[in-house]
Amino acid sequence: MTILKSISTDKAPGAAGPYSQGIRLGDLIFVSGQIPIDPLTGKMVDGDIGEQTARVLQNVSAVLEAAGSSLDCVVKTTVYLADLGSFGEMNKIYAKSFGEHRPTRATVEVGLPAGVAIEIDAIAVPE
Repeated sequence: MTILKSISTDKAPGAAGPYSQGIRLGDLIFVSGQIPIDPLTGKMVDGDIGEQTARVLQNVSAVLEAAGSSLDCVVKTTVYLADLGSFGEMNKIYAKSFGEHRPTRATVEVGLPAGVAIEIDAIAVPE
């Protein structure tokens, strides 16, 4: 029998709809798309794509931590950008956040909710 475990933490923004911040299924952890909301204030981060990317990856990291994982254990991300023209700046912060670790990644330009510039989801394994 397959057991799904919902992952929840107050260190990342709460789900704004009928979904979980994350799900653990065996040795896989799925993190829902995170946007640049500061979980302490509940407000969008003011700032450029670099600041928004940093906040999003902090949110992803918080969900992973709650699931017993970390950015070092991410195997795949999808980066959703409102403007592919911001790819270079996003990529600098993304690379800094992951250090030497290089998960697989897809990056696409899409319309995003609430006027945010970026959303990132992830798949990881436990530490």
